[in-house]
Amino acid sequence: MAKPIAEPKVYLSKQEIHSFHPSGTQAQKPDDLAYPLRSALERENLFAPEQIAGRTFPIACVALEITQRCNLDCTLCYLSDMAEAVQDVPMFELKRRIKMIYDHYGDYTNVQITGGDPTLRSIPDLVEIVSEIKSYGMRSALFTNGIKASREMLKALAQAGLNDVVFHVDMTQERKGYASEKDLDVIRLEYIERAQNLNLRVLFNTTIFDQNVADIPRLVKFFKDHADSVNLASFQMQADTGRGVLRERDVDLITQQSVMQLIEMGADTPLTYDMPMIGHPDCNKYTALLVAGNSVTSLYDDAPFFTKLFAELAQQGVDWTVDRKVLPRAMKACLTSPKLMRLGLLYSLKKAWALRAGLLRGYRPQRISFFIHNFMDAEKLEKGRCEACVFMVATADGPLSMCVHNAKRDAMITKAVPQAKGQTAWDPLTPHRRNIGLENMPYKKLKGRQRAAAAVKRKKVA
Repeated sequence: MAKPIAEPKVYLSKQEIHSFHPSGTQAQKPDDLAYPLRSALERENLFAPEQIAGRTFPIACVALEITQRCNLDCTLCYLSDMAEAVQDVPMFELKRRIKMIYDHYGDYTNVQITGGDPTLRSIPDLVEIVSEIKSYGMRSALFTNGIKASREMLKALAQAGLNDVVFHVDMTQERKGYASEKDLDVIRLEYIERAQNLNLRVLFNTTIFDQNVADIPRLVKFFKDHADSVNLASFQMQADTGRGVLRERDVDLITQQSVMQLIEMGADTPLTYDMPMIGHPDCNKYTALLVAGNSVTSLYDDAPFFTKLFAELAQQGVDWTVDRKVLPRAMKACLTSPKLMRLGLLYSLKKAWALRAGLLRGYRPQRISFFIHNFMDAEKLEKGRCEACVFMVATADGPLSMCVHNAKRDAMITKAVPQAKGQTAWDPLTPHRRNIGLENMPYKKLKGRQRAAAAVKRKKVA
């Protein structure tokens, strides 16, 4: 039988992107914070039993951009042309946005402290931001390229309540002296060591493009071999958005399916995706392994057990992100349900058998997760995916889908912000910057395509 012809995708027009507004500074339903996401997933027919977004949590995470400055010039940078021209967001506004995040999504919300690179701000600033997030009972993660994330900084932030540190390391950064992803393992190991014994979860982001897609199996093996120190590795597929010199991905080379297969190749075991499902499956794919020495098995390959377990945990309304907290709660949930207990016992026996060689050698089971982000091109935004987005950005006017924000980033980051009554609005751009325009920006302030074009002009003049 012939396969049905897929309907052509319809993308948001420029006017629709312009009119795609943040969700406001107040929650739509304060007594049901998961309602907006759950409703969007239901409209897309994606609120299935295996879906945990809108059920276990009201949002996956919210990016709090504290600076647009960066000390690298990535070839696939998502920042916009005006990024280096705007001032850092002042503390009063950051605190207002942190409260807004809490009002929208409540306890245990994952707040990504990001930019730009947030480590370009002072340690006292970062400590104050982390402490503020913690005061609301939310979780914080520092997203950084690691260059300025010293042990001293990480220790101070951990003491203030930082939960995670997420290191971005890959070939798009064009770090001098590193010609391959394998060469960059030296930096990855250095960063892992830098965060050791600070009670921080360590995660890694890797942007996938044509020059490193073949490295995915080796990278997976690297992260798997360090599962005792690394909690999650995220692979972010190339997208045509932002100021980077690279544009659209090779759609014959880089697809969700190809990346999933390459991860499975590196894991050296069959993997299950979309159990659990986290938001829109065209945007996100998630899987996890249990590792004991050289023994490896898929974590989520028992749909009946995990579907029922997630439903039970969702009723508890607790922090589900920390392993040492989740396991006791999962065991408690099993004790209250004979069916869940039976399923859990059978699952545990199956996993113990799969890991038996490593367990008998004294290795403790470790979990490591792998995530795939399929970001959309700025001019190819799909309405349903944007409305069902689980990765938001905290703008001055409320949370906004990350892909939509990236598509109109200049307009978002240059918007003036009201201060206290009677005070002049805070303007991210100084009057001088607004007057000179982007075309007259100093060469040292240019990055991405703007800098590449300026470099060509300078070469011609020389």
